[in-house]
Amino acid sequence: MESRTPHLVWDWNSTLFHDLDAIIAATNASFALLGFPPMTLERYRELYCVPVPRFYEKVTGRVPDPGEWALLDGAFQEVYAAHSVRCELAGGADELLRGWQRDGGTQSLLSLTAHEALMPFVRRFGIEERFVRVDGRVGPPGGGKAEHLVRHLAALGREPADVVLIGDAADDAAAARHVGARAVLYSGGSHARASLEGAGVPVVDSLADAVALARGRAA
Repeated sequence: MESRTPHLVWDWNSTLFHDLDAIIAATNASFALLGFPPMTLERYRELYCVPVPRFYEKVTGRVPDPGEWALLDGAFQEVYAAHSVRCELAGGADELLRGWQRDGGTQSLLSLTAHEALMPFVRRFGIEERFVRVDGRVGPPGGGKAEHLVRHLAALGREPADVVLIGDAADDAAAARHVGARAVLYSGGSHARASLEGAGVPVVDSLADAVALARGRAA
């Protein structure tokens, strides 16, 4: 069978965009409202999961009620916005995006960040033209990625079997499995490597390795 180059769907936060410092600062500001002490990056990477309310439950022992969730998310977004302006693309990300496009591959960006908040970053880094489609979240926060991925692939007109999702969270693997796509997980983001290795998909330590593996897995 002739080999086909897969379409890459990139995750944004903590994958292409190295924003862990901003996320930790915003998370700790949010938990401080509930009286919890700051957590370290290591602890965050051990506990983090999606949907985000489940993460709060793991830390606090309960799911925030709707009023609390609005307050916590508001605090998170305010601090994240202040810190993320100093964050950059992950090392080598721009070259990988450019190279994939130059070699004739297609790629898109899918994020649970609100679309209107995502686009200024994509344009700031000059990478919008690298993607055939960019989709941020439309609607309230707190959900998972699976249904978001369903809509994204439908809009692209892509068969899931021809898609590799590159992300940093177990939820990325679950979303890919839900639609019948493949996934490669990057260990330099929001999850500790040990937690990613239970997701049942390849785990790599660099985005370059993720792209190489996606290319090698073309069917």
